[in-house]
Formats: sequence, structure tokens, C-alpha cells
Amino acid sequence: MSTDPNASPRKKVAIFYGKDAMPLGEERMPTEGLTPSVLAGVAKVMASAKPGLGERSTLLFSEPGDQGMSLVHVWFKSGYMLPAHAHNSDCLYYVLGGELRIGRHVLRKGDGFFIPANKPYAYEAGPEGVEVLEFRNATHFNIVLNEADEERWDRLAANYRERSASWETETVPPSDR
Repeated sequence: MSTDPNASPRKKVAIFYGKDAMPLGEERMPTEGLTPSVLAGVAKVMASAKPGLGERSTLLFSEPGDQGMSLVHVWFKSGYMLPAHAHNSDCLYYVLGGELRIGRHVLRKGDGFFIPANKPYAYEAGPEGVEVLEFRNATHFNIVLNEADEERWDRLAANYRERSASWETETVPPSDR
């Protein structure tokens, strides 16, 4: 037993392979905050394009149990707009390829950002899309969709409707180009 107070409680090295990644799934990231107005907004967006057409999220690594680290790879296709949302765990994002716009900032390959737990945020993928890695100190975390005015939901729905045809043909993420 180590007496070092900074020693990790983890007992062994863990290896993972990208080929073994699986979809993130609702069981690891349940959706919450579905008020009637949020549900109405989500319905508009869902009616605009096939669900999941503009994004792909895969769980690359998760420690066993409910506690520990997780790593998720996300690819948002060109111009994909995320609705304002929050998670119940801190998250560190690292851009692998493409670009994203968050507020007044444009982030590209090698850039990143940190979002504390329960802090609402949204971003938009650039013209070639964006790939990010999401590092969390949680194996299960929620997504809480935030209230937005009807105009914002209309913009999201129009974005999905207008881009769905091009998303159908986007098969290679920015880091593979």
C-alpha cells in the first residue's frame, strides 16, 4: 500500500482500441430537462433531419463501474449546431480536426476548451465539420437541454433541414482528410 497521498487508486494500466469503440448511448448520457417547451423544440429539430445524421459519438474508454474516467470521440458534420445544454460533470474538450465556433472563439486542431459541470454551452461545427475528444472524470453523465426561445429552435431545425443532404454524403471526418 502506497503512503503517497497523490497516488492513484487505480491498480493497473488499461489499454483500449478505437476499433472497439461503441456508440455513446442513452444509458451513459441520459437526456434530462425535457420541459414542454424543450420537447416542442426537440420535436421541431427531429422532424427536420434523420436523428444522428449530423453527428457521431463513440465511447472510446470508460472505467468499470459508475466512477472513473471516460473518453468520447465526437464528430459533428459541417455546420452542425448543438442546442444549448449542460452536463453534470466537468469536461475537457480537445479539437482533433476541423474547427468549431464557441461564442466569439474559433477553435481548430490542437485547441480545446473546458466546461465546468452544470455550465450551459453550445457550439457550431465549422465548414468541414469538427472532431473532438471529450475527457471526463465520470463514466456516466447527463445532458440537460436548456430552455431556448422558439426562434432558436427554429434556427436549429432550419440548419438541420438545410444541411441534411450534405450530411448524407459526408463520410470522412476532418482529421482523416
